[in-house]
This record gives sequence, structure tokens and C-alpha cells, in this order.
Amino acid sequence: MTDTKATIADVARAAGVSRAAVSKVLRSAYGVSDAMRTKVQAAIDELGYRPRVAARAMRGSSYILGIEIPNTANMFLDRVLRSLASALVGTPYRVIIAPAGEDENSTKAIQELVDYQVDGILAIGANASPDWLEEQGRMRPLVMLGRHEPSSSYDTIGDDDVLGTRLLMGHLHELGHRRIAHLSITTANHPHMWHSSHAVRSRTYDAIMREFGLGEQARTVLVTPTEEAAYQRTLVLLEEPNRPTAIFAGHDELALGVLRAVVEKGLSPADVSVVGYDDSSIASHPLVSLTTIRQSADVIGSLVAQMLLERIAGRTEAVHTVLTPELRVRRSTAPPLHSGT
Repeated sequence: MTDTKATIADVARAAGVSRAAVSKVLRSAYGVSDAMRTKVQAAIDELGYRPRVAARAMRGSSYILGIEIPNTANMFLDRVLRSLASALVGTPYRVIIAPAGEDENSTKAIQELVDYQVDGILAIGANASPDWLEEQGRMRPLVMLGRHEPSSSYDTIGDDDVLGTRLLMGHLHELGHRRIAHLSITTANHPHMWHSSHAVRSRTYDAIMREFGLGEQARTVLVTPTEEAAYQRTLVLLEEPNRPTAIFAGHDELALGVLRAVVEKGLSPADVSVVGYDDSSIASHPLVSLTTIRQSADVIGSLVAQMLLERIAGRTEAVHTVLTPELRVRRSTAPPLHSGT
């Protein structure tokens, strides 16, 4: 079978069973004995059989879950995806990924997954209108990470971004910082992203600055969601005569860019403290030591897998899960050199 592709009929003949029996094994159907599964799997391995995704989709299932992500360079999201893949071990499901790309077009990426006939979709911070997402959720299982809409046709999961922002801002204020800038991402400013994590963090930052009596000093700077963009913009901030004494970066990737600029300028946390959000894997590295908010990527990935499989199995009511954030204080923050500034 090295010159031609094996078929399901070939597998059935090699295993000495019917094509229907092979199909049941491939679908992990109820009632398949261990002996049958072992026999069929041995034939599949011997022949190198690979089921055709399109054909399986026509029969009702592709056994593929689609993941829409903003970009492929986010360490926290990488951990979420690895956790999701681990949770799917032992099931017939695998994942494919569709990055939104530089144009941040989530609708295009999600539509590509739909065209591939995936059985369910995880969309991460999708830059798409709530009405369009509701329509997609009515047609197939959809879980949204990083948005907090009160949706009726799709599930949501995310951190309590209000509490997380309050923990960070309270920490900076208690240290004595008053000139606190916020670095967020450009999509947070889009009208239909009102319920996104970054938009919620930005609004909460503004509200807290007003509560502190610092409303006139509140400043949000928008950048594309990359470390390099954050680095370049921070270099400009640090050259200003009344530069911030602390910078709240919307997530850890941005915070790394901020830290790079701060170190390059020869400044310490007492000159400019930096906080991030997510507690990505590099945040606790001794050479980084980033104060940040911990979200459990492992828990999120596992819950996403559970939600999608429940939806595929027939659950119709929407589930909205909010996780409790935790502050992780490290060496990237310190009291300012001149208290009250």
C-alpha cells in the first residue's frame, strides 16, 4: 500500500470486519468492543490509512475543532492551546488554527474554519460584531475567549477583567505611583469590541484613575498587539518631560516590549514600574520578574475543550464562565523615586 492511499474498504478487509464496523471505530461510536477497536486500529496502522476530512464532514462530523487566534506570537495563548490539545487526548478530535493576521480580520478567519466544516470553533478575542457571532453560534458550537457578551447562542469564558485591573492599579497606587499610563491594543477601540477583555481593562483603568482623583492624568496609548510595537511606543513615552512612573500593559506581550524599552534607557522599576496581564510562562523568569495578573491557561484550555464537546453532544443553553484573577507581585514594580509624583 505504499503507492496508493488506503481506503476504508482496505482497512475492513485487513481487519476482517465490515466497513460499518471500521466506521464505528473511527467515530468512537457507542458499543464498540475493545477487541474490535484493537483489531481495526492495527489495520489502520499497518496500512497507513488516513480518513478524509471532507468525506467525514459529509457524513456528519469532521472531528476537527477550529481555533481563531489574533496572532501566533502570544505565549499565554500558546499555553491555552496546548492545554486544549491535551484535554482532547483520547477523543477523536483534533484542532486546526486560523490566525486573524495583520488586518485583524476575525470574521475572515472564522469563515475559513466554517468552510473547512469544523465541528466547533474557539474564537479568541474575535474582532467581529456580536450579531455576527450570535449568527455563527446558532449554526455550530462556538466558544468565545476574551469577550464578555451576554450571548444566547455561544459560550464565553474569561477572566474577571474588572477585578484584575483593580488589583494591578491598587498595587501601583499603594506603591505611590500617580502618573500611570495604560498601553492597550488597537482593536479595543472598535465599537463592536465593547465587551472585549482589553476594552473592559481600559474602561476600568479610566474609572480607577478618576476614583484616585487622577482623571486628568489618565492616558491610554493604543498599539498593535506585538512586543515590538509596545517597545517602539514606550521609547517615545520615556522621552517625554513628564513621563509616567508606571505603565500598565494590557497583556504580557506588550509588557515585555515596555520592559525592553525601560532597560534600554537605563531605567529601574523605581523610575518606571511595569505591570502586565496573563502571567505568561516568561513572566516569572528571574531576568524578567514581571508583576502581572495570573490567569490559568491550563484551566482555560481544559474548560474550552469541555464546553465545545458538550455543545457538540447537544447542549443548547449558553454558558458564561468567569475566572477569578490573582495578582503576582514581582520585581518589575517598586515605589517611585519621588513619592506622590
